[in-house]
This record gives sequence, C-alpha cells and structure tokens, in this order.
Amino acid sequence: MEILHYSEDHNHFRKRLRAFLDQEIKPYVEKWEKDKIVPKDAWKKMGREGFLCTGISKNYGGIDGDFLYSVIVIEELSKISESGLAASLHSDIIVPYIDSYASDDLKQKYLPGCVSGDIITALAMTEPDAGSDLASMKTTATADEDEIIIDGSKTFISNGINSDLVIVAARDPMVENVHNAISLYLVEADTPGFEKGRQLDKMGLWSQDTSELFFNKCRIPRNNRIGEKGSGFIMLMEKLQQERLVCAVMGIVAAEIIMEITVEFCRSAKEAGKPVTRSQAVQFTIVEMETEVRLGRTFLNKVIADHMEKKQVIIETSMAKYWATDLARKTAEKCLDLYGQFGTLEKCPAVKGFRDVRVMSIFAGTNEIMKGIIAKFMGL
Repeated sequence: MEILHYSEDHNHFRKRLRAFLDQEIKPYVEKWEKDKIVPKDAWKKMGREGFLCTGISKNYGGIDGDFLYSVIVIEELSKISESGLAASLHSDIIVPYIDSYASDDLKQKYLPGCVSGDIITALAMTEPDAGSDLASMKTTATADEDEIIIDGSKTFISNGINSDLVIVAARDPMVENVHNAISLYLVEADTPGFEKGRQLDKMGLWSQDTSELFFNKCRIPRNNRIGEKGSGFIMLMEKLQQERLVCAVMGIVAAEIIMEITVEFCRSAKEAGKPVTRSQAVQFTIVEMETEVRLGRTFLNKVIADHMEKKQVIIETSMAKYWATDLARKTAEKCLDLYGQFGTLEKCPAVKGFRDVRVMSIFAGTNEIMKGIIAKFMGL
C-alpha cells in the first residue's frame, strides 16, 4: 500500500517540470558549477512556469498546492544534479515565513514576486561568532520613530548573493531575555546600509551562492517586521519542522540517485572480463545500501504524510533529518569505493554527489542537535 498518494495533477506537474528542467536547466548545470552561481534568469523561468512557491495561495499567484508538489521539485532537481538552484530553500523554508506571519500588505507586496521568481529570498540568522545559536545573537534592531535600524553581520547565508529580499533575525538591545528580544524583519537588497559581502568558496554545492551579509545603520520601515515584536524565536521554532523535513527529503533523494548511478556503473564496468556486479562482495555492498535507502524512504514518506495532516511530528522529523542526511553521506562514501580509481576523478558522476551531501548533516541544525531534541522529547 502506498503511503503517499500522487494525483493526476501531481503526475502532470512532475512530467511538465521534468521536461522544463531537461530543456532549460540541465544543459547549464556544469557551467553554473564553474561560474559558482545560478543566473537570476533561471529563477524567473522556474517562476513563470509555476515551479516556485507551489504552496502559496492563488490570491498571490501560487497554485495552492500541497507539500507533495514541493517533494516533486526536490526530487526532479536532484535527478539532474542541480544543487545551486535552491528552489526548496526559497519556496518551502523562507517564503512560508512571509505567508504565515507577515501582514496582508507585505504579502501583497512580496509574495507575487516570490512566486514569479522576480524576488529571490534568503534567511539571515547565522552569525560569525554565534553560529545559529539564537541566544548569542548580536545583530540588533533598534526602533527610531517609524523606522527600525539594523546593525550587525550574518554569514553562511544561502542565496546571499542572488537575494532580492532577506528575512533578518535581530534582537532588541533593550530586552534582556533573548527569547523575547528577537524579531524578524524584511530587508530589500537595495536598502542603504545593507551590503552583501564575499561569496564563500565551499566544498560542495558550488553553484549555490552562499555569502556574508552586513548591516550598518540599515533603516527599514517599522512595518517590515514579520509578526509581533519579540516573536521571532517562536516563529523560527515553528518553521523548523518543515525545514528539517525538506532536508530529510533531500538526503533520501541524494542517496537514491547516487545508488542508481553507481549500480548502473557496476553493471557496465568489467573486471577480469566479467561485470563488477558478479562479485559477491560488490553484490552484498549494494544490497546493504539499497536496503537502508528503501527503509529510509518508507519512514520518510510516513513522516511526510503525517506532516501534511498537520500532526505533531517533531521527534519523527528530527529522526528523519539526521538519519537521511547521515545515510546520504555514508551511501556516497561507500559508492565511491565501488568506482575504484575512477572514483578519484571529477568526471565520475558520484563525486559531485559526494561533495554536495556533506553539508546536509550540518544545516537546519546539526545531526547532534537532532539527537538532543529527540532525547529531550523522549524524557531521557
């Protein structure tokens, strides 16, 4: 029995997306990897075809789709090895803050552009000296009549260079309790006092722009705050469940794809005139990995189904995030062993996957943090 039920609309969406990616995105993946960035025009093409922010209401230009549309986008982008066009980050992690918490005026102003791809978003939370520890946040937001003055710096910000609109987490310096001091603000890229720093040179995800951001007496309208004053910590915690679920989907899909291309290689590669898959050691290694990947997919699909039913799945989401991303890393490493010397070359199809999956166990909360959350909810 299938856990997830894809409708004809879902299947048509996938077919249309796959054709679009084959024509408009796949031919440029290698170039974008070398350029270390995805051109904004690619985002606009995705948006015009309805492949961004699929969960947004039709009132703002979206298709009002369920989370399965998001899963389809992650899967199909992963199949063409395009990791720089961070559609899921934009559509399923960042934009939902605006959709869920912003005023109607802000929604009307920004959501249509987010859907169309004319506005690329980023979330600025991590800081140089604090990491993602909100309690140590130093970026401040000070009220000055009808404006908010933001001062501070952020780092490791995905979509940082391409971003047109940034959600900035900042604290009120007058409030001692940090959990009541943090608010979220919308800052447009051309705002005076806001400067994009250097693009960071990463081990993987080469075409995904990650940068530093600086705020020096950056003035924005007071109305650009998302939600109530001091509610930033709560909003961030509420949205982490879907963010971590997105990471889990990325992890399982990455493991599946690396397995697929590796098995295909092993079937065609010869050793002593026989296919590599005739080796029992290779067979057992592949079977063990495939078993873990399928188990992971089954568990993930159950968590997705529960999430779509709005069930409380904090434990399961944390489990899925750490298990799936660890699995992606382990699978990529074991698969590389099966390529022999070919696995040391850039042209080996598994090498890019090996680089790209490494960060998955770090972002959206490290896997050690996931285990700590699970232990807490288990009462350990």
